[in-house]
Amino acid sequence: MSGEPRREPAWHSQAPAAVLAGLAASEQGLTAEQVLERLARHGHNRLPAPPRSGPLRRFLRQFHNVLIYVLLAAALGTALLQHWVDTGVILGVVLINAIVGFLQEGKAEQALEAIRGMLSPRAQVLRDGQRHTVPAEELVPGDLVFLQAGDRVPADLRLLQSHNLRIDEAMLTGESVPVDKQPAAVDAEADLGDRRCMAFSGTLVAFGQGRAVVVGTGADTEIGRISMLLGEVETLITPLLRDIAVFGRWLSGAIVVLAAMTFAFGYWGRHYDLVETFLAAVSLAVAAIPEGLPAIMTITLAIGVQRMAVRNAIIRRLPAVETLGSVTTICTDKTGTLTRNEMTVKTLLTAEEQFEVSGVGYEPRGGFSRAGEAVEVEHHPVLAEALRSILLCNDAELQQRDDGWQLEGDPTEGALVVAGLKAGLDAREVARRYPRADVIPFESLYKFMVTLHHHHEDGHGLLFLKGAPERVLAVCDRERTRDGDRPLDLPRWERRMETVAALGHLASGCWRWRSSRWTRISAP
Repeated sequence: MSGEPRREPAWHSQAPAAVLAGLAASEQGLTAEQVLERLARHGHNRLPAPPRSGPLRRFLRQFHNVLIYVLLAAALGTALLQHWVDTGVILGVVLINAIVGFLQEGKAEQALEAIRGMLSPRAQVLRDGQRHTVPAEELVPGDLVFLQAGDRVPADLRLLQSHNLRIDEAMLTGESVPVDKQPAAVDAEADLGDRRCMAFSGTLVAFGQGRAVVVGTGADTEIGRISMLLGEVETLITPLLRDIAVFGRWLSGAIVVLAAMTFAFGYWGRHYDLVETFLAAVSLAVAAIPEGLPAIMTITLAIGVQRMAVRNAIIRRLPAVETLGSVTTICTDKTGTLTRNEMTVKTLLTAEEQFEVSGVGYEPRGGFSRAGEAVEVEHHPVLAEALRSILLCNDAELQQRDDGWQLEGDPTEGALVVAGLKAGLDAREVARRYPRADVIPFESLYKFMVTLHHHHEDGHGLLFLKGAPERVLAVCDRERTRDGDRPLDLPRWERRMETVAALGHLASGCWRWRSSRWTRISAP
């Protein structure tokens, strides 16, 4: 679909019944006739393709540079002098410069095209009273959509029902913590991040389930509006290009003046032959032009772009990498806006020891150390018990795919799972030995999660609790050590957590319920 996005009502401020009525939808979903009619009216649910320059135009754009113009003039001059070697060298430099820039911009265009693939490829909908799985691009306003953990939201949705539904909206709001969603209406003037009754296209369902109605597709979604805003961004000249342009103009002027003075001195001052004097002036102008400067500049910028690409940063135009390199200060927060929105366990505290965890991201590669010395987890029973506990009291899953390790679930829980895997634990084997019987899912209201498990070997029931320290320390009166349990030293734990927090680390904790009391195992 193309054109300006339509102005839609503030669906987040209306009750679910009013939203259905406003969209002429029902609890049984749309009929096949309604779907076809709305598809023809609203278009397919995909982001409009931005205007792109064709390959020929993109290639010719590489020659739009003052120094390139001077080099082309020099090539013409050497050709007139029949200095074919010089002509070939100059044209070769110009051509190589253009090819490097053309290829790099082509790679960036392909990478940016991937943004259009952020929409969910398929969606579960209710049509004619029956549940179907359809391509997401066939969704239309009024469709009823089912959401569950791991789904990517296929369009802008107004929630009708939700059960422990949390959605990761980092791509829109920069907030790394998944947002709790409820169907209750909010104020019409609520900011995007406060619209708890909405699910936005391209965001990821981290936990729970929900049912919603489509209120926006394609360019009418929030991500569609962002895509259109990107197309309206004005192109600015970077400091390097501005300086090169000024240098090129001054150099060109100086060369012309010098060549003119040489011609005037030779022809009128020394009375040399007109043709010979002219050729001498042209030769001097050609020799004064730095043919290698554009190529050196392009190659240097291309190297910088490639180094940025290794770190998953896309640079569309070569000169932009110079502007990025001039940045001295970035003002941001810790929500993942300018990061990969991944969390990693770096420090793990037990009652008597502090362990550091190596490795970053969701790849389970790394190990544990204490005071700079590597340790084997099996030689530290309290650490091993803590890691086993965080695997059990957890709903996240880590999967290895062709493009690397991918997380299904909450980023915090995913980081804890990775810590357990780094210790050599098998999540499935741990779950088999301690099968889960019940769970209290994490809620932002009480900030903890509890799971009930049964041990196959001794038949005992175990409760594992994980959550924010300030909410769960009150239910803990013992701490686990290598020699057994002892009374909890609350002030010491608070001091240690403040020390870790000062390093920029978030805090959570693990407890186990057995023999009528909570025992603190660790604080990652």
